[in-house]
Amino acid sequence: MIRVLLADDQALIRGGFRALLEAEDDLEVVGEAADGSQAVELAVRHRPDVALLDIQMPVMDGIEATRRIVADERLTGVHVVMLTNFGVDEYVLDALRAGAAGFLLKDTEPVDLLSGIRVAARGDALLSPTITRRLMDEFVLQAPAAEVADLSPLTNREREVLALVGRGMSNDEIAARMVISPFTAKTHVSRAMVKLGARDRAQLVVLAYESGLVSKRSSPVNRVPPSGVSPR
Repeated sequence: MIRVLLADDQALIRGGFRALLEAEDDLEVVGEAADGSQAVELAVRHRPDVALLDIQMPVMDGIEATRRIVADERLTGVHVVMLTNFGVDEYVLDALRAGAAGFLLKDTEPVDLLSGIRVAARGDALLSPTITRRLMDEFVLQAPAAEVADLSPLTNREREVLALVGRGMSNDEIAARMVISPFTAKTHVSRAMVKLGARDRAQLVVLAYESGLVSKRSSPVNRVPPSGVSPR
């Protein structure tokens, strides 16, 4: 059972999400919050698998709530997914840097929302290749230079995997590109996360761009998954 926390300042939106999620056999809503401060408190109390947080909320916004959840050692198993009306914007990048696993638009199709929650619960990044490219090209590559991550702990193979993760590839696609097994690809990804101190795959995407392993000239994977949802 995937345990979900909902946080949005609009009760109607929370109610709609709750009704949708609780109609599924494998999803359970364990709490609702009307602001970011309540979201953090409920995350500590219920330890959900996935926290769906609106980016803009009173008292404490979703980005700060994400930052606090990620920083709490008791909540290492909580995967934060940001909800936004705005699509690809600077708030989304801030959320990823704060430790969010990805984001979903509030008007996404119900099937994609449900799929996205399951993707996040598995620990995968909720970013399609198209959205990844738009996001990183527009904001990471135009933003002031950030402190470049130290990639020296990575092997050449792990650097190659990191670059492919940054382009939005799934483990299966990385395996096919590198002619290795999906298990080996997953192992390389996991080792890169540990060596770089990345919480999840979404942070690897940010690191891949900020370190220069992926550039505007890199082509995204030639496929079109459901909006906002990344396959395994």
